[in-house]
Amino acid sequence: MVVGDVTTGTELLVIGGGPGGYVAAIRGAQLGLDTTLVERDAYGGTCLNHGCIPSKALISASDVAHDARQAESMGVFADPAVDMAGMTEWKDGVVTRLTRGVESLCKNAGVNLVEGTAEFVDDGTVRVAHGGEGQGSESLSFEHAIVATGSRPMAVPGFEFDGEHILSSKDALALESVPEKLLVVGAGYIGMELSTVFAKLGAEVTVVEMLDDVLPGYEDDIATVVRDRAEELGIDFNFGEAADNWEETDEGIRVQTVDEDEVVTEYNAEKCLVAVGREPVTDTLALDNIDLQTDENGVIPTDDQCRTAFESVFAVGDVAGEPMLAHKAMAEGEVAARAAAGEPAAFDHQAIPAAVFTDPEIATVGMTESEAEAAGFEPVIGQMPVRANGRALTVNEKEGFVRVVADADEEFLLGAQIVGPEASELIAELGLGIEMGARLEDIAGTIHTHPTLSEAVHEAAAAARGEAVHTR
Repeated sequence: MVVGDVTTGTELLVIGGGPGGYVAAIRGAQLGLDTTLVERDAYGGTCLNHGCIPSKALISASDVAHDARQAESMGVFADPAVDMAGMTEWKDGVVTRLTRGVESLCKNAGVNLVEGTAEFVDDGTVRVAHGGEGQGSESLSFEHAIVATGSRPMAVPGFEFDGEHILSSKDALALESVPEKLLVVGAGYIGMELSTVFAKLGAEVTVVEMLDDVLPGYEDDIATVVRDRAEELGIDFNFGEAADNWEETDEGIRVQTVDEDEVVTEYNAEKCLVAVGREPVTDTLALDNIDLQTDENGVIPTDDQCRTAFESVFAVGDVAGEPMLAHKAMAEGEVAARAAAGEPAAFDHQAIPAAVFTDPEIATVGMTESEAEAAGFEPVIGQMPVRANGRALTVNEKEGFVRVVADADEEFLLGAQIVGPEASELIAELGLGIEMGARLEDIAGTIHTHPTLSEAVHEAAAAARGEAVHTR
């Protein structure tokens, strides 16, 4: 089907073409279901178009500039100029290539693609509005529907996004010049990633955060490594402050914050990036028409097959709740499609990795030590500092560690936390270990290539067994 065709029905309807949606649609078609995917914007969703991919492209570009400036200790001297417009053009090229790839994958799998916004009429029908006013609409009946409408940046009251003064993460990724002064509200993973990018590109960055440290939800020793590096980049942190109001000035904006003692602080900046989290997108779906309820956070509750309160309606990805991660959405999309096809699929939450692309990177999977204790395990910990890894030193990195958490009795791997270079890549081995029920001896007994960063994983597992050679 192409845009403008009218169909009376489809076996599997997928609403939203982001990571969860397009994977669900492709898998549904591969399983023999007549599958229709409705997308109102660009295929690939927020992750590909306005999140994961463009942000990592800018992170890579900013790293090139920063590393060149910091290479004197290696005998390399450079002072690179930054062309933000050119950088953005390159980033957009990467995004366009991948977006076209997703559309091509769907078409090759036999998925019917419909452009428009879908809303429920009843528990077996949606109405799809095409484009703007006067573009028409069509009704689609379905046997099973998968909701994959994703999430959007949350705004702070009084700080609604305007794309000029108050920026969302999407707005920040589209800038064609580096702000001289950037105020960032929020020190979570999005705020920290983008603060690091713009600091490396030459902006004077100030961060305000309501809580008492960066990266809420991560262990203190992890947050400390990242905060210390950010401060070395010149980022100024102000904790225990909430954004209260702002006004336009000749130079940009003036933002006032307030702390718990009602003390007001003023910050002058060219632009303000608000990065306080994301919220599910459900307001376009007309869920009231099928009496499908969301929770207090706007999340659609689901079971382990990603089914909602209606057996024929599934929800996957950000709209189904935390963690709001593209790879979690993909896995849920796979489960939902298989369940819709009648297969006995179920989603397993125990080994979902997460990565933060700060400097250095953070990656986690499974349980922390405290979570293992709360679950009734007696955990044993093994830790390898990055500064003891030869390959890390050859790429001029020395801060961070690899930590594994295991059950002391049986030595089953329960979790891992990494902060350091290429943490996002290293975590995969440990996620696989948890998924396969590996013990510490399986990791420590596997020969790892030398010299590589992966040897730190091997050494951490050995340390948990009291057998470490390269660390005390």
